[in-house]
Amino acid sequence: MIFRTAVEHAKKHPGLIPQFFFICLGMGGASLYLIRLAKGPHVTWNKTNNPEPWNKLDPTYQYKFVAITTDYKNLKKDGPEF
Repeated sequence: MIFRTAVEHAKKHPGLIPQFFFICLGMGGASLYLIRLAKGPHVTWNKTNNPEPWNKLDPTYQYKFVAITTDYKNLKKDGPEF
């Protein structure tokens, strides 16, 4: 229903086509980013099998989205083993 209305408006006003495109692109990118955050190493969905998943990460695991100056392969672990 909403999609059909958007197509009808786009046929009447062709200038709306780029706006619809960028709105859909933004919504899709935001959805993919939320899915990526939900699958991160600090999120617990099943507390019975793995209550603290962040303790099983390797100290060289790159968990940041963008790390420009940090080389995670040469890091030493400062904390205790769990």
